[in-house]
Amino acid sequence: MNIVLGALFAIAMQSAMAQQYVGTSPWGEQDEIGRLNMMTPESQAAVMANIDARNVYDLSVEYFVGMPSWQAAGDPHYQFWMTHTPRGAVVDNVLGMGKRVNQHVSYSGSAISMYTHTGTHIDAFSHFGLDGKIYNHFSAEEHLGDKGWKRSGAETIPPLVARGVLIDLPKAKDLDMLPDNYRVTVTDIEQALEQQKVTLQAGDVVLIRTGRMQDYEQATQFMANSPGLGMAAATYLAEKGKAMIIGADNLSFEAFPSEVEGNYVPVHTYLLTQVGVPIMELVNLEELAAAEVYEFALVGGSLKLRGADAAPLRPLAFPFKTPSTNTNED
Repeated sequence: MNIVLGALFAIAMQSAMAQQYVGTSPWGEQDEIGRLNMMTPESQAAVMANIDARNVYDLSVEYFVGMPSWQAAGDPHYQFWMTHTPRGAVVDNVLGMGKRVNQHVSYSGSAISMYTHTGTHIDAFSHFGLDGKIYNHFSAEEHLGDKGWKRSGAETIPPLVARGVLIDLPKAKDLDMLPDNYRVTVTDIEQALEQQKVTLQAGDVVLIRTGRMQDYEQATQFMANSPGLGMAAATYLAEKGKAMIIGADNLSFEAFPSEVEGNYVPVHTYLLTQVGVPIMELVNLEELAAAEVYEFALVGGSLKLRGADAAPLRPLAFPFKTPSTNTNED
């Protein structure tokens, strides 16, 4: 990045850090989805018309007891239990069918319990706010009830069909994964994009690979001292890159400690609260990176959890047949 651009984005970063505020949606005072409005029928059709459906990459993680999950604030671990088993059905006879029928019909049932920010998921704008308000000035006092948010809950997130871009930072640095506590910079992003010969386009889903997903099966190691996005990099992707969604393969998404006094998650509040960019976390980018697929159609749907501040997501990546073209206006 040249000196002029570097200076401009340093100023932009300082402005974002100094002027924390609740953003107003350009899509109107009733808008609840922010930059997800950048998806249009035309952009979605253009993306899907260019896919190679012979290959598909699943970007989600598996859920299992003992999996990595956010525990710093005391939220519940992922739990799984059997509610019915073939032998239990015979013993308990809960449906009153009798021993012979229960031995013939083998019945299994199960249940789960978890924090909504567990596994591959997307953050809704209600996840973080500033001074009691979330993106587009919906307030907790007016719009949050005992059964969740009345505005900008996870149920408002539409199906995702957009151009996806993988930014493989470890490969660009000739590393297996980024070091502990590494703070991703604008230079890191630009160097990786240059090496990959990829240009960001308005409306992209930008996915940052730190390499941390290689430790996913070891929860303690995965969670400790994670690398993550810095404020300057977030500002760059949102303002210059005009990203629609930004995601990463780690759980904290941003790097700690915070760069902003009085705000322990400034990247989250900048993206979610100020500029209306949803965040995806725990995206499994390993197979995509190994195949060197840097541009693709991202297709996914999150669970419509009414009033929730996040929802599990299963994103799929379909490689393009030919290099993509910009299907969104700047």
